[in-house]
Amino acid sequence: MAEPPVSCDCFVSLPPGSRENQVIFGKNSDRPRDEVQEVVYCPAASHPPGSTVECTYIQIPQAEHTHGVVLSRPAWLWGAEMGANDQGVCVGNEAVWTREPVGDGEALLGMDLVRLGLERGASAWAALTVITGLLEEHGQGGPCREAPEPFSYHNTFLLVDRNEAWVLETAGRLWVAQKVTEGVKNISNQLTISTEISAEHPELRTVAQAQGWWDGEGEFNFSQVFSLENPPARMELAKQRYRGGTALLQQHDGSVTAEVMMSILRDKPSGICMDSGGFCTTGSMVSILPRNPSLPCIHFLTATPDPSSSIFKPFVFSECMGPMQRVASPQYGPGDPARKQPRFQSQVDRRHDLYKAHQTALTTAGACQ
Repeated sequence: MAEPPVSCDCFVSLPPGSRENQVIFGKNSDRPRDEVQEVVYCPAASHPPGSTVECTYIQIPQAEHTHGVVLSRPAWLWGAEMGANDQGVCVGNEAVWTREPVGDGEALLGMDLVRLGLERGASAWAALTVITGLLEEHGQGGPCREAPEPFSYHNTFLLVDRNEAWVLETAGRLWVAQKVTEGVKNISNQLTISTEISAEHPELRTVAQAQGWWDGEGEFNFSQVFSLENPPARMELAKQRYRGGTALLQQHDGSVTAEVMMSILRDKPSGICMDSGGFCTTGSMVSILPRNPSLPCIHFLTATPDPSSSIFKPFVFSECMGPMQRVASPQYGPGDPARKQPRFQSQVDRRHDLYKAHQTALTTAGACQ
């Protein structure tokens, strides 16, 4: 079977990279072409002591309080590709492969960690500490697509709030983080943190030395030490997208707005807006996080594939929120092929109303050309 081209791209602009005094976040989620991405709102909640939460594959202790979140997620799983919480935090993740092997067992998906960070973190740094703590305790792993063929990966994350951003890169239970306080930054399916390390797993360098990946001499370069010597083709292609995304951000450095971020996510020549064989951009998100805390954050989500043919719909947290039924996929309960063992032995229709309407519109437009 051909190697699947997995990819995503996350972007952030902080003043003075942004035109206004605001932080702009953006992400394209590139997933299997027929996978449906839904948008869900989960209100803030308090939970009794000793309660648990059922993630995609495993159950873990629940937090005493969870923040309200809006999530864009593949409809078959519990976590999210990207999202925001009512505290003004945004998180997106990327697939990555490193020298640390990907385990076969089921654990927390990177997408579970995105949701858990948003539900439990009141700032980008707080969400990062949630993710790294859960990563160290429970590990990461399990099938990352709705198919019986095994396919797993580790993750990098971009975590953003009104004041700063953090890039978090993982290898198994190990991790390293870099703080970003100004300008523009993007990540794309590869390790990008070299020697500018702001925080790290306490055993990171010890493990690197024990494995013979680092001799302990000189400055520690994470991406150099932990990157694969012979990376798969999908990671080589990601380098091209990373360079393309960096160039697009730098082109607009000092003038980034939500509209500019949407145009970057819609860019096909760079590969940022993906349409390649069995994969495409299945969901997109742009957020405006004003530095002024009295102003609301505004999040724009497509809930449909291909941002170049989709509308970014606005979402603002308020006290009058209710279920977003037009962008919520059907639920199949315990009989869902993603929940039964063995998993993914059959397919179900996960298309929500907006997804179906979008498909119809594209078909009609194509017939008129």
